[in-house]
Amino acid sequence: MDYIDILKETLFGFIALFFLTKVLGKSQITQITAFDFIAALVLGELVGNALFDPEVGVLQIGYAVLLWGVLIYVTEIITEKFKKTRAILEGKPSIVIHNGKIIKQQLKKSKLDINQLQHLLRSKEVFSFQEVAFAILETDGTVSVLKNSLNQTPSKGDFNMPAASVPLPTLLISDGEVLWDNLKEAGLDKRWLMDQLHRQEIEKYKEVLVAEYKKGEALYVQTY
Repeated sequence: MDYIDILKETLFGFIALFFLTKVLGKSQITQITAFDFIAALVLGELVGNALFDPEVGVLQIGYAVLLWGVLIYVTEIITEKFKKTRAILEGKPSIVIHNGKIIKQQLKKSKLDINQLQHLLRSKEVFSFQEVAFAILETDGTVSVLKNSLNQTPSKGDFNMPAASVPLPTLLISDGEVLWDNLKEAGLDKRWLMDQLHRQEIEKYKEVLVAEYKKGEALYVQTY
């Protein structure tokens, strides 16, 4: 295979993928699901491997792109026409926080741990579990958050508040385990932690799903 053939096949593959993306719509990129991600990977592999295979020409590349594109397009049509297939092919949103309470079963089902949930919440500018009324894990892996009424977006005048006056919460217990480094960094010890748990009628920290500490406030605890 000479350089001219490689150039032709590369240009053809680029144009074919560009055209296919236009036909399938922007949802393939902006609202990518697990199925879309796998489809994009396979399509890229088909074209990439074909470009460097001397026995594969433009017709074979075009056929592979067309066939895979038709399969994806048919799948999109099926999910639009038949609602019951959406949960199988695209997945469905999961409520991971309901009325301020973390739903452990949904986290486990979604293969999500407390640290990952914290990361998703921070991406929505939510730094404390106490701020959340509802959180929904979407099919594209992002999280949609409804804050408690007391933690809604502040008025314009509130933005003048200095950042240092808003303490960030510290997670002290995660999924039944004490985060000793966080406890020490907050200037606290095991005796203080157990005292706070006993005040909420909790005997063992292994009963706690999350415990969150914010300076000047009572320890926020959610049990299993």
